[in-house]
Amino acid sequence: MLAEISPKLVMELRQRTGVGMMECKKALAESNGDIELAIETLRKRGAAKAASKAERAASQGLVEAYIHPGGGVGVLVEINCETDFVARTDDFAALVRNVAMHIAAMNPVAVRREEVSAELAAAERAIFVEQVRAEGKPAAIIDKIVDGKVNKWYSEIVLLEQPYVKDDKKTVGDLIQEAIAKMGENIQVRRFAKFRLGQD
Repeated sequence: MLAEISPKLVMELRQRTGVGMMECKKALAESNGDIELAIETLRKRGAAKAASKAERAASQGLVEAYIHPGGGVGVLVEINCETDFVARTDDFAALVRNVAMHIAAMNPVAVRREEVSAELAAAERAIFVEQVRAEGKPAAIIDKIVDGKVNKWYSEIVLLEQPYVKDDKKTVGDLIQEAIAKMGENIQVRRFAKFRLGQD
């Protein structure tokens, strides 16, 4: 079956995913030459690889400063990886810059859901409960509806859950997972700060 996969198809898959040639050839063979199915297979493998690297220490990396044209908005972001070697690669530098630009555009308030203050989350939940009650929904389904609204709210304010500004079919978290699979190291967004001219 491997012989049936054309080099052109392998190259196309490699260009679209950034994964090595042999991995691409194997994924295409498993999917009988269906490139979309091969991409899905590689994504699943990448997520599994990323999960296996998540416990490894990430103490190297980069701090990136991004100033939006016009100078009214600036972002500092720290993204960590495991080795200085990966931190110096163009791919890693591009990842850090893209995340900084995303933060400037999308205004997250925290990197992860757990970092959102309990008070803020409780206040938002209370507002959603009142909204749903005002709509006259049955008491039995209020919690389920409110949970959905809370999850949507988190996806709007938490960096790793936000749809990525350059490709809204994936989240920033997906972008990081893809980078982990491609670069072979644990990668973590550590922290960020956003500055807007004239605002605290």
